[in-house]
Amino acid sequence: MALKIRLARAGSKKRPYYHVVVADARSPRDGRFIESLGSWNPLLPKDGERVKVDADRVRHWLSHGAQPTDRVLRFLDEAGLAKREARSNPKKAEPGKKAQERAALLKKAQEDAAAVAAAAAAPAEAEAATAE
Repeated sequence: MALKIRLARAGSKKRPYYHVVVADARSPRDGRFIESLGSWNPLLPKDGERVKVDADRVRHWLSHGAQPTDRVLRFLDEAGLAKREARSNPKKAEPGKKAQERAALLKKAQEDAAAVAAAAAAPAEAEAATAE
């Protein structure tokens, strides 16, 4: 049985509250779980006590092969119970495909406008040079 340490949502609409639970990976998010390990209240200020975790039980389940989800791994890393490697996604900041197409069209239009302006200015410069 594949075990996950993950969040199960509680709370009402637009008032989230999560339980940190150990569950079978195949069970639904808010469905059956094996044990509750703590809670997370994202509505509390960041300097407050947003995350509460039972460290001994987390260590127990980690030693039995339970895999934490990414969000839970962040909490466990803050608590010093597990190590989360820093991630790097350099493509995240790049614009999407449509935005890149729009930028290319805009650049091409600006280049065309600059070429037309240069072509219009060339005969005027030649005429000014012959007049002198």
